[in-house]
Amino acid sequence: MCGIAGEIRFDGEWADTAAVSRMVSSMQSRGPNGSGLVGHGRAAFGHRRLKIIDLSEKAQQPMVDPALGLTIVFNGCIYNYPELRGELEGLGYSFFSTGDTEVILKAFHAWGEDCVSRFHGMFAFCIYNRDTGEAVMARDRFGIKPLYFSRQGKQLRFASTLPALLAAGDIDTSIDRDALHNYMSFHAVVPPPRTILNGVRKLPPATIRRIDADGNETDRTYWQPPYTRRAEDSGLTFDDWRDRVLEALRLAVQRRMVADVPVGVLLSGGVDSSVIVGLLAEQGQHDLKTFSIGFEEAHGEKGDEFQYSDLIADHFGTDHNQIFVPSADLINELPDTIHAMSEPMVSYDNVGFFLLSREVSKQIRVVQSGQGADEVFAGYHWYPPLMNSNDVVSDYAKVFFDRDHAKMATHLSDEWLAASDASRELVSAHLMAGKADTPVDRALRLDSQVMLVDDPVKRVDNMTMAWGLEARVPFLDHELVELAATIPPEYKLAHGGKGVLKEAARLVIPSEVIDRKKGYFPVPALKYISGPYLEMVRDALSSQAARDRGLFRQSYLDDLFAKPTDHITPLRGSELWQVALLEMWLQSHGAGSA
Repeated sequence: MCGIAGEIRFDGEWADTAAVSRMVSSMQSRGPNGSGLVGHGRAAFGHRRLKIIDLSEKAQQPMVDPALGLTIVFNGCIYNYPELRGELEGLGYSFFSTGDTEVILKAFHAWGEDCVSRFHGMFAFCIYNRDTGEAVMARDRFGIKPLYFSRQGKQLRFASTLPALLAAGDIDTSIDRDALHNYMSFHAVVPPPRTILNGVRKLPPATIRRIDADGNETDRTYWQPPYTRRAEDSGLTFDDWRDRVLEALRLAVQRRMVADVPVGVLLSGGVDSSVIVGLLAEQGQHDLKTFSIGFEEAHGEKGDEFQYSDLIADHFGTDHNQIFVPSADLINELPDTIHAMSEPMVSYDNVGFFLLSREVSKQIRVVQSGQGADEVFAGYHWYPPLMNSNDVVSDYAKVFFDRDHAKMATHLSDEWLAASDASRELVSAHLMAGKADTPVDRALRLDSQVMLVDDPVKRVDNMTMAWGLEARVPFLDHELVELAATIPPEYKLAHGGKGVLKEAARLVIPSEVIDRKKGYFPVPALKYISGPYLEMVRDALSSQAARDRGLFRQSYLDDLFAKPTDHITPLRGSELWQVALLEMWLQSHGAGSA
């Protein structure tokens, strides 16, 4: 787990190592244990290191293999690297380090870009070939590890964070109107290749990009599981699926214990994180460190789920840490939370993960977390109504979109409204693509391969890495997801959602956690904005920078300020927080020109 950066030139000029150095310096929190920079004339790579596997200096990056003529910068973790190393040694390769970075380098040399299909893990990397001048970038199947880039003529820059590219300079920071439409409609999800800024793009998940010596790019999607039923599975019962899921999840959790440092768990008290704790206990983990966070209640809404996290911690005898954040501390930490975002992310979970990660990082460097289970096993409330949908695009938009195109025209100023209904067009293209049997399958595919990447997954990466903490997500093990994609939707929707997963969990953890009402990471103060929070967002939206930008109609802002709690989105989000968060993010990063 690290921060990577680089510049490659395709015009014969030397890469700007000073710009790469600025990018690396801006990502110190992602890699507090070391840094490196390597220049090869037209290419320069930089790296910030968080030591998790092979703690020696032999695994430092950028990693150069002079014999192979390859240089790599890599962010992430390949869980099956010991097995791959053994296979490569059998092919005659020798190793100078004991970690996973060199395994990627040798695997690429042995198998070419197809090596990514052999990797179990999360990764973003760039490999440069000294002899051909070619570069290859790749991102893991779910985009767990980010990869941003900018292209200006014959210059390519890339980095693990968007702000790192801004630190390098010479970036078009104007707002992308279609991305703004996504932010305001698709619940702040801005899918790749776009970001909110015109000058920065991101590599899609499960994508390999090959760039030749002249700068020509070729992309290939290397993974996309079909959401269809298989003939050989037609005789499987609900219990058969339950058992298969439990076995696959057991393996996914076990894989993510690979490390040369201790691994803990972020324990929310829900089914997903609780079953991770249970499976680790089953595998013989003792004195496992677990962590939970809670906030003050607001408007009668409870701000913690300690009752359930405590139950799991007591049941399995973990070394549990309960973190409570008073409202006064919460508001003080919001500016730093927003600054840690690579892109504006509206979910209240951000500040929770930011503060939780701060405390966890004082004790441990690696945690497992439960993100992805709802998108993979159908845990959200919008899936059941889609079972009999005759218009999956409209029905999905009705429950998920924060506002439709017509309503957006009354919220955004004329100059900032996209020319067409960009969000509905994007969602429609994904939902109506082939290899999905039912409307529920289509929605699960969209959520797991698009929404998940640029909401929960991005949130966890940004907030944990702001404190040099590595988060691993077993529910996004690609073999587990491939299995889940083939399960009949009615089995996933059973028992109020996540039926198969819940019954698998029942074999591992107490039923009290499974049969409870579904909870969310609650931060009531940001949903029911009042008092100092209202003053904070009013100041941001009334600032000179906001007036000059003119994103929102003043009449809309006046309505929000007058009655914040009357403007709640279908997904129970605050419209006022959504628009204020965008403005505060733009101001924090000095971006958003017209």
